[in-house]
Amino acid sequence: MQNQPHFYRGRFSVAPMLDWTTRHCRYFHRQFSRHALLYTEMVTTQAIVHASYDHLEFEPAENPVAVQLGGSDPAQLAHCAKLAEARGYREVNLNVGCPSDRVQNGMFGACLMAKADLVAESVAKMQAAVSIPVTVKTRIGIDESDSYEFLCDFVQKVTEAGCRELIVHARKAWLSGLSPKENREIPPLDYERVYRLKRDFPHVFISINGGIKTLEEMTAHLQRVDGVMVGREAYQNPSLLGTVDQALFDPSAPIVSAREAVENMLPYIERQLSRGVYLNHIVRHMLGAFQGCKGARQWRRYLSENAYKPGADAEVVRAALSFVDA
Repeated sequence: MQNQPHFYRGRFSVAPMLDWTTRHCRYFHRQFSRHALLYTEMVTTQAIVHASYDHLEFEPAENPVAVQLGGSDPAQLAHCAKLAEARGYREVNLNVGCPSDRVQNGMFGACLMAKADLVAESVAKMQAAVSIPVTVKTRIGIDESDSYEFLCDFVQKVTEAGCRELIVHARKAWLSGLSPKENREIPPLDYERVYRLKRDFPHVFISINGGIKTLEEMTAHLQRVDGVMVGREAYQNPSLLGTVDQALFDPSAPIVSAREAVENMLPYIERQLSRGVYLNHIVRHMLGAFQGCKGARQWRRYLSENAYKPGADAEVVRAALSFVDA
């Protein structure tokens, strides 16, 4: 693992977020950072196998990108992992962290923490089917099964099956009684437990996730674990991504401004519009680009009021840029 290029590993990554980390969002985030590992939304194996829509579509320029799978059938997971590798994804990640009722009803997500043997079998079959890394994103516990011993037993079984990288959301999940949003906020963060896990499993690449918002926090975590994953802060304040290459990967890398990132999106926007994509489907992921800058509110308002109109094109984005002093 030490020989893997850092930018293919999760030293810094943007979390998979349903309805948010679409291919348009990832293309925008890539304008800020060359090295960040980007994740798809969670996509179920059933959707990949049976849906008419191509759930694995992405542009090579988005790479490095990891696909996050939701499922619990080892053979089907292996099949989908193989499809993802053939499409050019750099990593396959298994979701063992989402606590929503819909996910539980499909027997995947955080409820799989209680089925470590099944997760281990799934990892083994996926890793046997592909040469790219197979990783697992998990919580530190579920419901009353939230002891450190429970977590270690899960990690032991999964890593013995061939998983060499874990992304650990440093909160436990309640499988009932809390909404997914509440499960991201109410269970307390326990970073020390993730640090302890890294000490006890030094051979496993461990990334930490949950509540991380600043470069200073990222740098502090990287003294204790191998990687950091940032979710909503990266989406709502994407300018943060423009600083990570220099801060975490390459001191000579440029800091990319939001204006540069938006201007670099214009050719992509024009290509997508020519293929029948609606402007709003792209720019909704760009609304937070100028957070904290003069004119940010006017930028958001202009895009929100005009991007959905029939015939809206890249000129809407250019006009919105005129309101921003950054």
